[in-house]
Amino acid sequence: MKSTSNINIVNEPSIKQSFLEEPNSLYSPRYNLFNQNVVKDLKSNNLHTQFESITANSKIAKGDCEELMSNIESESVDLILTDPPFNLGSFMHKRGTNLVKMRENQFAYAGWDDLEYEEWLMKMSAFFKQSNRVLRKKGSLLLFMSLMKIESIINLAEENNFYYKTVGIWHKTNPMPRNMNLHFVNSTEAWVYFINEGTTGTFNNENKVLHDFIESSLTTQSEKKFGKHPTQKPIDVLNHFTKVLSNEGDVVCDPFMGSGSTGVSCEMNNRQFIGIELNEEYYNISKNRIQDIAIK
Repeated sequence: MKSTSNINIVNEPSIKQSFLEEPNSLYSPRYNLFNQNVVKDLKSNNLHTQFESITANSKIAKGDCEELMSNIESESVDLILTDPPFNLGSFMHKRGTNLVKMRENQFAYAGWDDLEYEEWLMKMSAFFKQSNRVLRKKGSLLLFMSLMKIESIINLAEENNFYYKTVGIWHKTNPMPRNMNLHFVNSTEAWVYFINEGTTGTFNNENKVLHDFIESSLTTQSEKKFGKHPTQKPIDVLNHFTKVLSNEGDVVCDPFMGSGSTGVSCEMNNRQFIGIELNEEYYNISKNRIQDIAIK
């Protein structure tokens, strides 16, 4: 199955790979999610935090990020690729943003992005602490984040032994033209790239110059057939980072799984996946999407 959207790497040809290619049977994964205890056995009285094996390569769980990450073995993950809350809900509520018609599927009204700033900092600090523990040395962490919060994110990461590499930009080629006659249309989103307890890690650039600027269309409707998530990222964007920052057979974790796009990318690209999502509706969307791509 190919995505209908295209991602462009500025000044470089697009990365192209058939999603129908046979996986490389010669790879030797560092960990196997099902033959080794990458995810710890959980107590019977904590069944609400149980990881569920949904495909041969993917385990997911519904619950709190910090609690569930504590059940992942130390130094067992190669890449964390995620899209955590930006802590912009309350900020957006106070602005005259003319979002009334879009409230049902707009993150500012979804209810999960309304933490007070200090509480958000505590949650993100706990996330980085667990990420430092579960990632192998020189493992990579890449997360999407609002430009308004970049300094806070870098400070929290460095406090937890992450080396800051760069801030990059995802340019959306067809953004919603909200308030286009009042101010500049919001067409960009930042991502931040770190290395855990090292200065460099896996970087599969194939001897090409990869810029810190990527662009694609917004997520297509075909990628939302199992349900909508207000901040869903296109598969082509996640495929780019999955291929560059991990190898076949590696373990990739997304502790803020949302609609499961990172898991779908892992299934497409022969990576193992551990996903965590707090919201039951989004958890079910993720499960259906990952299982659907696994059988194609």
